[in-house]
Amino acid sequence: MLDIVNYLPAKRKSSASGWISFNAVCCDHNGNTADRRSRGGLKRSEQGWSYHCFNCNYTASFILGRTVSYKARRLLSWLGVPEREIELANLESLRHKSIHGILDDRQRTADVLADIQFEERDLPPFAELVGDTGLHRDYVRSRCVPDEYPVMTQTNRERAWPGREQVIIPFTHHNSIVGHTVRFLDDRNPRYINDMQPGYVFGTDLQRPDWTQAIVTEGIFDALSIGGLALMHNTISDAQARLIRNLGREITVVPDQDAAGMELVDRAVELNWAVSMPAWPSGVKDVNDAVKLFGRLGALLTIIDARETSKIKIELRRKQLVKKTKPGSHKQ
Repeated sequence: MLDIVNYLPAKRKSSASGWISFNAVCCDHNGNTADRRSRGGLKRSEQGWSYHCFNCNYTASFILGRTVSYKARRLLSWLGVPEREIELANLESLRHKSIHGILDDRQRTADVLADIQFEERDLPPFAELVGDTGLHRDYVRSRCVPDEYPVMTQTNRERAWPGREQVIIPFTHHNSIVGHTVRFLDDRNPRYINDMQPGYVFGTDLQRPDWTQAIVTEGIFDALSIGGLALMHNTISDAQARLIRNLGREITVVPDQDAAGMELVDRAVELNWAVSMPAWPSGVKDVNDAVKLFGRLGALLTIIDARETSKIKIELRRKQLVKKTKPGSHKQ
């Protein structure tokens, strides 16, 4: 079978999450200037690979058992793969269709039944990866986001949000771009602008195959810093619940430790999911704050240690937190 990595540019870098970054080969074929900042990204899986360009937004993918698509053929040819090799790869893939096709059809059926379908969407114009240094990279690191996650910003803010520095977090599902959030770096409102489809849960692509636990949080930086899932609000819709259950893991909901966060507890109990409300120090109100203070592993240990499935114990812990978060409950 054709190994696409053998045809990637020699200058490339691999991340811990499996993405391989290199100068994208598609840009000048799509009316853009040639990439010189390693904005092409490829990720392999057991069944194939997925490609995304964070410069011209070209995407392509290949799954064993399927025909090599038109977009995948174009990418392979731009990488210098001979046409004969592409045809041989196509024939080899189709030999696996009977087995992988059945499995793929089953997964698609399960996704349809669970309403897990999202359309691919473009990122904002002029979006590009943040640099290794500077204001945007400093902010991302201050929020404990792994360096390998493709956080972006806009290079032409005069056409978008004049005078407001921001970072852009791509939303992915099955390694395809399905939306994004813009986080402004100043203290003005709005702080976030979301392009989010109904039922979407951020972080499904962060989960690893050997993990047995799924940590459900409210905010996107909570999820990025702990390797969890983000609801992007303080409730859980039916569609989000179906998507999370479809991961087939033990679920632990970690609400923000404020009045709004306590509303999430009722919904988690209704779904029969575990809840964790660790006894964090004053000033630590969410998972991201905990990771900043304890580190990723330390924060995770506090979450697992405080994990509860008993409705009575969950309610008692919530009452403690409600009392703690009431105005005037702390001496200044």
